[in-house]
Amino acid sequence: MPDQPPDPSSEPCDFMHSEAFLHGLMRRQLRLSLGCASAFLLVLVGLPLANYAAPEFMSQPVGGFTLTWLVLGVLVFPFVWIIARVFITRSMALEEAEVELAAAGKERGQG
Repeated sequence: MPDQPPDPSSEPCDFMHSEAFLHGLMRRQLRLSLGCASAFLLVLVGLPLANYAAPEFMSQPVGGFTLTWLVLGVLVFPFVWIIARVFITRSMALEEAEVELAAAGKERGQG
């Protein structure tokens, strides 16, 4: 008699590797990514709009630069670092929460 593939219904359910688990995690990370991208785009679009709407304010000198160049040349980099840090820490927290949820589900399935 040839070897038959194992019956999937006889194996324990592995929620952590299931489509539902991965889909939920990816959906939460997408929401986080869109939030971080929105914050970046707000600054990216906001700077030219601020220059257009308030040119006198944006051309005032601050620390040897105009306010426009201070924001564009100096403050954008720390802002991007902050966005990246927020994304990484929240993404890792999402993954840890999902792993804990999967572990709790696995324990319930075994118990």
